[in-house]
This record gives sequence, structure tokens and C-alpha cells, in this order.
Amino acid sequence: MTSKLSSLLSDIKPLKIIGETDKNITSLESDSRKVEKGGLFVAVKGLSNDGHKYIPMVASAHVGAIVCEDLPSTFEKGITYVQVADSADALGRLASAWHGHPSSRLKLVGVTGTNGKTTTATLLYEMARLEGFKAGLLSTVCNYVGDRAVPATHTTPDPLTLNALLAEMVAEGCEYAFMEVSSHSTAQKRVAGLLFAGGIFTNLTRDHLDYHGTVTNYMNAKKAFFDMLPPEAFALTNADDKSGMYMVQNTKAKVYTYSLRSDADFKGRVLETRLDGTLMTLNGREVEVQFTGRFNAYNLTDVYGASILSGFDPEEVIVNMSRLVPVAGRFQPFMSSDGVAAIVDYAHTPDALVNVLDTIREIVGPEGEIITVVGAGGNRDHGKRPMMAQEAACRSDFLILTSDNPRDEEPESIIEMMRQGLNGEELNRTICITDRREAIREAVRKAKPGSVVLVAGKGHETYQEVCGVRHHFDDREEVKEAFTLR
Repeated sequence: MTSKLSSLLSDIKPLKIIGETDKNITSLESDSRKVEKGGLFVAVKGLSNDGHKYIPMVASAHVGAIVCEDLPSTFEKGITYVQVADSADALGRLASAWHGHPSSRLKLVGVTGTNGKTTTATLLYEMARLEGFKAGLLSTVCNYVGDRAVPATHTTPDPLTLNALLAEMVAEGCEYAFMEVSSHSTAQKRVAGLLFAGGIFTNLTRDHLDYHGTVTNYMNAKKAFFDMLPPEAFALTNADDKSGMYMVQNTKAKVYTYSLRSDADFKGRVLETRLDGTLMTLNGREVEVQFTGRFNAYNLTDVYGASILSGFDPEEVIVNMSRLVPVAGRFQPFMSSDGVAAIVDYAHTPDALVNVLDTIREIVGPEGEIITVVGAGGNRDHGKRPMMAQEAACRSDFLILTSDNPRDEEPESIIEMMRQGLNGEELNRTICITDRREAIREAVRKAKPGSVVLVAGKGHETYQEVCGVRHHFDDREEVKEAFTLR
């Protein structure tokens, strides 16, 4: 695969070009280790590494061109140097051009927010398939090119991987693509150059402050996605979230709202909630869905709205809402032979824990017993740790604090930070078990018939990350095994 450098550069705005542009480029890379002769290298400034320091090395590999923010002091003969204001933004646009602008040949819908991105994007993908369309999915759990699964490593892939996957979707005959748009991806310009047909905002609560620093920075990273939407796109926002209208205040897209509490373009209402489903209405139409809780009612309402805005038949959408099934590791229920229920959920923020535990309490009532197993990830926002423990403790009858991807931190120190959020009464009904497997088994041992055990934080993940090494660990497998040991 080759492309004219002049053609690629037409998608960006160079500040300065040194060298010829009428040449063929054989590859596009931002990783200096992968450059090849005749290729184009983009030097990106990252948090921990700066691609500019590798310019001499890639120049010696006889690349065809180098895109950078800071030009080197010397120039190698035969290499074209292109200076840009923002090389991360340029990489996204170059990646799109390199793959033939695949997003322009799909109806691409992005989903952003703290919670609900995976569920919303996945259900829209499933809805498109139920409607008879070929579709693609880019999500935290797994990517799909039509029916073919492609393992996911990031919520939103890097620009080169992202555009390559979109190009595969086009080649596969997909008409639609649905993707999660993380705050990291907008801050790092991974979605630069993509043409979206629509954007969805789910909600915003505290998360990723280890990266963004403040809630305001985090919020504005989300908002940047809506700022980039074109006039012909739709922007569907949660009218019940305090950040909902802020997200779309500067968008050029057509704004629509969804809500469970107030008037909106797409209105949902919960009539009855059970562990195995919910009876609700969508714009006045009653439907039985295979999801539980108000947080899922929000997800389903935005899926309903986005499906219609994406051009699906409204009558078929209502019918297909009842056929949609929960995403793996999102409020996924298990039942023991003697009547103990366990819920495995990805909840890893204070707000997500509140949503899940309030839903369980609504189902089991004030007399029902809830036992929660939860930890907090290492090398991430320290501030949310005591908050998570406090929210879990005040909504549970018994709490077990445990390990959850400690990464490079000592799990005991993470657990101790969580304990700092608890008062004396809460500490009296809290125990700490560092071994997550043993924590789950202890919770199941303590549970009585009719009790609900919530295992929170990892959801679909099939690993524990300790000191940079991932070891196989699946909460769902551990719950099933614990049931056999009761």
C-alpha cells in the first residue's frame, strides 16, 4: 500500500514543509521501532515519551517523510520534513487519509460519558444487526468487524488501529459503526479526522482524575467530542445529568435529549424492576427488557433514541428493544442452587457503585441482605478510593474490601486508603481480604438464601494485573466456583 505524500498532507495544515511532496509513502507510523524505508513517521509528544527524540534514529532508517511540531537542527537529504502545530491531531487526520477516510463511508456513532458507554455502543451494534444491517463495534470489551471479533486493548484504539478497523468494516460491507469515545481519546486526539454521524452523552461523574487532574478538565475532554461533530450529525444528550446540556452548548450538530425525569425528545419511564428484567415505557410505548435498574433504563432510553436518529424504523426498534441482552460483566446475575444471588458488575467509580447498589436495594427491599466485594485499581485516582468504600458501606449490610488490579501498588495500601472513608459503625461490618478469590468465596459463604452478593469493579475483565503482569482471573468464574463450595 502506498500513497502520495502531497495527497496525505492535504488533510492537515502544515506550518512549514522542507523537501519535496511529490513522492510515494510506503507506510505510516508513530512508533519509531516500526518505521521502514520510504515511510512517514509522525513524532507525537506523549505524557511519558516524546517522539521527537527519535527523529535522528528514524532519519537514519531512510524514511520518506517526518511530521513533527519541532523541526530538527539538521535535515537529512531525501527526507521531507513537515512542521505542524499539533502532531497528535495530524496523526489522526493522516491515519484517516491513509485508510481512505473510512469513517466517511460509514454511519459512525460515538458514545461518551463516565458510565454506560460500553452498554450503549454494544446495544446499538446489536440493534443494527437486528434491523438487518451489517455493523461494526469498537468497545472496551471487544471490537467487531461485522460478525468477526477482534480483541480490544483500549476503550478507544490509537488512530492507526482505529482507522484500520474502520477500513476493515467498510471492506466487510458494514453500513454502521458504533464506538466508545473515551476522555483519553479526545484529549490525545485519537479521534481527529473522523466523521461522526452522531454522538451520545451518557453521564458524567468523577473518574480518570489521575490523568486529567480535575473534574473540569475531564468534563471538557468529553465536551470536545461534541464540539467536533459536523452540522449534519445528531447530538443526543442526557437531560437529567447536570452536565448534559453543557456538553452540547457549542456543538454544530442537531441536539436531541433523553430523560427518565422530565420532558425530552426520548422519554423513558420505569414501571417495574426485577433481578432478571424491567418493565418500562419508551415515549409512551410499554416494553419488557432484559435489563435491571434505572441506570440501565437510561442506557436503553439513549439506545432507543439513537436507533431512531440513526434511521432505524421506530416500530421495529420498539420490538427489538425486548430482544437485546445485557453486555458481559454489566449487572450480570448468577444464582446458586440454594437461592443466593450474585451480581458481577464493572462498577469502578463511586457513582457506578451507587447505581448498582441502589438497584439491588430496590429489588431486595429494606430487609434483604446485600454483601459487597469491591476494590480499587492501582496507579489510578487515589481520591475516589475512600469515596467508593463509603458508598459501598452505606448501601450494603456487609462489605469486603479486596484487591482489584493493584498494578504497581501494594494492594494492602490501596485497601487502607479505602478504609479511610469508613466511620466506626461501617468498619464494624467491613473486613479486608487482599486475595480477591478468597474475598468472593467468603462473601458467598456468608450469604443466606435470598441474599445478594455484589462483586464489583472488574466485570468482563479476565485478568488481575500485578506488577505489570496480567494473571488470569474472572469474577464470573470465581462466583460459579464459590457456589459449588457452599
